[in-house]
Amino acid sequence: MTATLTPSPSPASVVAPTHITSAGHLPKWAPWALLLVAFVVSATIFAFMNVGNDPADFNIALTLVVGLLFYMVLIMVISTVVESRRHAIDRLMTALVSGAFVVALLPLISLLYTVVVNGLMRFDGEFFSFSMRNIVGEGGGAVHAIWGTLLITLGATIISVPIGLMTSIYLVEYGEGRKLARGITFLVDVMTGIPSIVAGLFIYSVFSIIVGPGTRMGIMGSLALSVLMIPVVVRGSEELLRIVPNELREAAYALGVPKWLTILKVVLPTAIAGILTSIMLAISRVIGETAPLLLTVGIVQGMNLNMFSGQMATLPVFSYMQAKYPGIPVDAYLERAWAAALTLIVIVMVLNLLARVIAKVFAPKINGR
Repeated sequence: MTATLTPSPSPASVVAPTHITSAGHLPKWAPWALLLVAFVVSATIFAFMNVGNDPADFNIALTLVVGLLFYMVLIMVISTVVESRRHAIDRLMTALVSGAFVVALLPLISLLYTVVVNGLMRFDGEFFSFSMRNIVGEGGGAVHAIWGTLLITLGATIISVPIGLMTSIYLVEYGEGRKLARGITFLVDVMTGIPSIVAGLFIYSVFSIIVGPGTRMGIMGSLALSVLMIPVVVRGSEELLRIVPNELREAAYALGVPKWLTILKVVLPTAIAGILTSIMLAISRVIGETAPLLLTVGIVQGMNLNMFSGQMATLPVFSYMQAKYPGIPVDAYLERAWAAALTLIVIVMVLNLLARVIAKVFAPKINGR
């Protein structure tokens, strides 16, 4: 009896589907082309509306916003026709997120552009080497205000960072679930929302009772700024200490390392980069405050580096006074105000870069890197 063997079909003989329906796809350059078209149309509309007016009155920000809205409509309609409704909604959501990012950047870019353009007019050697003593009208500088800002902010940092950091260590490492820790957290949250003028009034009132009415000193400004800095340092450091893995703590405890040394040698070095960032955010939060410094420190026209005697000049108050009470010529006072504002921005940028370098140096090394 012979058996007939039927050969199995080879892969090549398997019949594949002859057709798979799929929606079309826009080329990669299409969204960018539509975005360009939307901006061109928007700019054309606003250019016609601005005919006969000063070209400087052309509203760039509103042109960008209207162009983004027009682009969203275009990409939604064309993607629905060419691709599918699902692709159209996806592209619309992408446009919404990107548009929100651009809209959020517009005020910052506009602010930086305005400050840089106006501040560079007096960003010269005289501005950084002379004070306003015996200066009326043009000339002079803000070296006294620069030193005052640096000293008062340094004093506030020296006061705030140890207090804020140790408070956050207590909340994370020792006070978990305790009523005292919950009370501290509540007070810190309340202090975060305190207006800056209230901090200045508080310090001014305390010194008026202790020293006497009308007292103004640099240390008062540092204390007022520290009231604003401490809650920022506490909240930022607390969150960063919480994300340190518990396995690192448990490994140190297993080796017999005491808790305080574990915090000092393991927890803090692990979170040092983020802690420095939170400290820099706190410094950036207070370095430009005007109201508390106007109350507690005041303003002088000459150099005063003594934090415990007499009034001092600071960049925010200097800029405010130059713009609020200009003399003749007015342009000279306004130029000094813009230059002071630009100097303040440069100081914050330098401090942020310095903090990043310090964090990179002291951060724990992984595999020798």
